[in-house]
Amino acid sequence: MGFLVWLKMKYNKKMRFKISTKGFNDVVDITDKVSEILKKSKIKEGLCLISCPGSTCGITTIEAEPNLIEDFKEFLEKLVPSNRPYRHDQTWGERNAPSHIRSALIKPFLTVPIEEGNLVLGTWQQIILIDFDNRPREREIVVKVLETK
Repeated sequence: MGFLVWLKMKYNKKMRFKISTKGFNDVVDITDKVSEILKKSKIKEGLCLISCPGSTCGITTIEAEPNLIEDFKEFLEKLVPSNRPYRHDQTWGERNAPSHIRSALIKPFLTVPIEEGNLVLGTWQQIILIDFDNRPREREIVVKVLETK
């Protein structure tokens, strides 16, 4: 709470939207939806917090170019292979341990600065949701816009 007090938080607006995913490292560009929520907030300076409650998804930034997305998926598969046994799979029988591990590495949340009413992103940088689970899901994205002075 000390950090938020230091920011002199003036505005705190939370909005949500849902996305249907295919699972299996499905990547969805959510930049436009997050930008739309920011515009509605009319905040000019601050922070945009983007989160997807759950332990089998991730939110990050990347150049959302199809070949780079495929490279990223291949990297994740090499880093956390889905075709090996995991102890977690014995617990529930869902065989989604790699999904949880990938989420722990990528994180299901992201903070992006806001300047002059825009998300501070590079020219080729998009915000993406990655659904690591081993089945299609409906994901809820929570966006909190915080104004700072």
